Amino acid sequence: MATSRRIGDEPAFVLHRYDWSESSLILEVFSRHHGRIALVAKGAKRPSSSFRPVLLPLQPLRIAFGGDAEIRTLKGAEWVGGQVMPTGDALLSGYYLNELLLRLLARDDAHPRLFDTYAGAVHVLGSEHGEALQPALRAFELLLLREVGLLPALDLQTSTLEALRPSARYSLVPEGGVVEAADGQERGSLAGEQWMALQAALDDPAPFGAVLGAVGSMPELKGQLRQLLHYHCGVATLRTRQLLLDLQLL
Repeated sequence: MATSRRIGDEPAFVLHRYDWSESSLILEVFSRHHGRIALVAKGAKRPSSSFRPVLLPLQPLRIAFGGDAEIRTLKGAEWVGGQVMPTGDALLSGYYLNELLLRLLARDDAHPRLFDTYAGAVHVLGSEHGEALQPALRAFELLLLREVGLLPALDLQTSTLEALRPSARYSLVPEGGVVEAADGQERGSLAGEQWMALQAALDDPAPFGAVLGAVGSMPELKGQLRQLLHYHCGVATLRTRQLLLDLQLL
C-alpha cells in the first residue's frame, strides 16, 4: 500500500522512464522492499539536476521517496556502483527483463527474492561472459514465473500430479502445465530427469545460481518459456523481442 512517510536508502532499479513535463520524468522503479512503484523525478531533465546522470536503467541505485499518491515523489537517488552498463545483445536482454517485470508485477507488491534474482541477472548481463547470457535469461524467466504464481511444479504432471518418469519426454505448455509429449512431438521437449533437475534447482537456497547452472544444457527450454510468457503477458510478441527481430533485418 502507498505510504505518506518518507522511505530512504531503498535498493532499486529504474525499469522505464517517461517524459512528464519539460523538466521532469515519471519513473517505473523496481525496489527491493516495496516492489514496483511509480515516482515523479522533478527537474530530472535539467542539465543541473543531480538526478540526470543517475536515473539509468540496469544500474543499482539507492533511492529515497515519499508521498501517499499513486505516483510518489523521488527525493534522492545515488548510484551504488560496481555495475557496468550492458551493451549490444546484453542491453536488449536487460530491456527484455524490464518489460517482463512491467507486464507481470502489480504495483506496490514487494518481491525481495525476485529483486535479488533480477540484480543477479543484471550483473551477468554487464559481465564479459557472453556465453552466460541465455542461461541468465532462462533462469530469470523461471524464477519470475514461480514468484508470481504462474509456474507449475516441474517434477509432476500437472493434470494428474503423478511423478515424472526420468526417461520420458515432457513439455511445458501454457494451458496444460507439464504434459507428456505425444509420439512424434518430442522435438523441443525435455526428459523427465531434466525437469526434475530444474525443480531441484528452483528449490535450492540460492536458486538463481542453481538454475543458471541447470539451464545451460537445456536449449529446448527457450521456446517453451517464450510461449508461456507471451500467454500470461497477453501478447503475441513482446516489444523488446520485436525490436530485436527488426534489428536483425537491417
